[in-house]
Amino acid sequence: MSPRKIGITCYPTYGGSGVVATELGIELAARGHEIHFITYSQPFRLTGREANIYFHEVAVSNYPLFEHPPYDLALATRMAEVAEFYSLDLLHVHYAIPHSVSAILARQMIQTQMLQRQPGDTPGRTLPILTTLHGTDITLVGLDPSYLPVTRFGITQSDGVTSISSHLRDRTREAFGITSEIEVIRNFVNCDVYVRKPELVAAMRPRFAAPEEKLLVHLSNFRPVKRVLDVIEVFARVAAALPARLMLIGDGPDRSAAEFLARRLKVQDRIHFLGKQDNVNELLPLADLMLMPSEMESFGLAALEAMACSVPAIGTRVGGVPELIEDNSNGLLFEVGDIESMATAAIALLSDLPRYEAMSRAARKTAQDHFCTSRIIPIYEDYYERVIARTASSTR
Repeated sequence: MSPRKIGITCYPTYGGSGVVATELGIELAARGHEIHFITYSQPFRLTGREANIYFHEVAVSNYPLFEHPPYDLALATRMAEVAEFYSLDLLHVHYAIPHSVSAILARQMIQTQMLQRQPGDTPGRTLPILTTLHGTDITLVGLDPSYLPVTRFGITQSDGVTSISSHLRDRTREAFGITSEIEVIRNFVNCDVYVRKPELVAAMRPRFAAPEEKLLVHLSNFRPVKRVLDVIEVFARVAAALPARLMLIGDGPDRSAAEFLARRLKVQDRIHFLGKQDNVNELLPLADLMLMPSEMESFGLAALEAMACSVPAIGTRVGGVPELIEDNSNGLLFEVGDIESMATAAIALLSDLPRYEAMSRAARKTAQDHFCTSRIIPIYEDYYERVIARTASSTR
C-alpha cells in the first residue's frame, strides 16, 4: 500500500477502543502513512514524539444556551477542516456514536463546499469513512431506543465497516438489521513490544511480589461490566491457598468498591492498586496469570496483551472471548460470576508447573500466529484501499 493520509478519531481515554485506535495509528505511521488524530485530547498512549503522527484538538465552546456542549458538532467541523487542509485520503472512526455520525456530517459539509467551488478553484476531494465497531457502542449505547436509529444510520452510511470479532459482527447485523458488508478485523498486539524479557522481569518483579509468591494481574477501566469485584473475590481465595499478590492496573467507577471489598476480605495488603499506567507492556510480563471475569467482552484486548507476554488468562465464555482463548489450551474459560470455579482453576494451574508452562507457551504462540501487528495491520491497509477505490468509483 502506498503511503496514505489517514484521519483517526477515537475516545482518547483509558479503554480498549482508544488503545486499539492509538496503536493502529502508531503502527501505520511506522509503515510510512501520515496519521492525523482528531479528538478532544491527545490519546493517552501517544507521547507526542512519534514520526508521521499529528494531533488536532477538538475545542468545544461552553455557551449558556447549551446545557451540554455539542461535542459531536464541534468534532464534525474539525474533521472537515483537517480533511480539507491536509487532503486526507480516508477518515477512520472508532466507536459508532457519535464519531461515525460526526464523520458523515463532515463529509456532507465538504461535498457542499465542492458544489460551491468556482471554475479554476482547486478540485475538492471525497472523504471515505470507515467505522470500526468495538462493542458497547453496539451492545449497550446503540441499543438504547434513543440512539438505535442514529447508530444504524452511522453504520449504513459509512463507506466501510469493521468489527473486532465475529460475535460483534453477528450481533450488529441481528440488532440493527444490517445487511451490508461488515469486515471482521480482530484486535492486535505488537509482539515485539509485548513480550516477556527475563532481565526486565528480574529487575521489576521484586517490587510487586517475592520469589515464592504468585503474581496475578487485572487490567481494565474498572466499569461494572469488567466485574473487578469478582477479581478481588477470586484473588482472596487464591491467596488463602498459596502465597500470592495481585496487580490491579487501571481506574474507574468501581475502584472504591474494590478497595472496600479488599479490606473486608483482609487482602488489601496483598493488592497493588496501580491506577492508570502507560507502561503496561512492562507490567504484564511480571505476572503469572491474568484475570478477566468480564460480563461482556467483544474481544478481550487485555487478555491478548497478557498472552503475548506469555501470561495465560482466566476469562469468561462471553462475546468474542472464545475467538481468542481456547479453553484449557492457551487459557481457561468459565461462566460469568463463577468465582469458585475460577479460583479453584487458578490454584490448580499455578500449582502445576508443567501444565502452567505449556499454557504459557500456547498463549504466546496464539498471539504470534494470529494477532501480531505484522499480520493484522496489512489487513487494515488492504481494506483501506478497497474502501478508497470503491468510494472513488462511486463518485465518478
